[in-house]
Amino acid sequence: MSGGLIDIIRLVIDLYVTVILVRLLLQLVQADFFNPISQTIFKITAPIVEPLHKIFPTFGKFNTAALAAAILVKWSFFIIWFGFQSALPGQLVPLLLVAAVSLIGTLIQIYFYGILIVAISSWVGTTNHPTVRLVNQVIDPYMKPFRSVIPPIGMIDISPMVAILVLMVARAQVLPALNGIF
Repeated sequence: MSGGLIDIIRLVIDLYVTVILVRLLLQLVQADFFNPISQTIFKITAPIVEPLHKIFPTFGKFNTAALAAAILVKWSFFIIWFGFQSALPGQLVPLLLVAAVSLIGTLIQIYFYGILIVAISSWVGTTNHPTVRLVNQVIDPYMKPFRSVIPPIGMIDISPMVAILVLMVARAQVLPALNGIF
């Protein structure tokens, strides 16, 4: 199979995994379920997440079925990818662990772009848009510690810059270390 087709498959799977993880985060922070974007995310992810609820229960606010769905979708891509390269390992369990670890990178990207969206929207003045409100609800638990420690300088809040820096360090240091284990 050509490299271009694999890249398209990877893009589609990565986007779907991102949407599943956003669903997980929306439920975790108890974001506005009636927001039209939330409704769309839940409808897009329902075909794979809802059947898994029978196997993976929800613990409090944590939807284990959504996490399992994200891992399984990512794992299926790795199986396809290694299968087309004729390098499918004898044991599929290591690929399952790699899929789980790769979700950390996706979560870092979700928070990175979420912080950028909220920061840019605060400059433009579109903070009441449903998308911005929803993104703000998702990133707020991550941003609270930074906002409590770093006071605004005049009218400029530098806490998003520090939060992004922490995410970049995590991506540069933690992910390679985790990937080295597997």
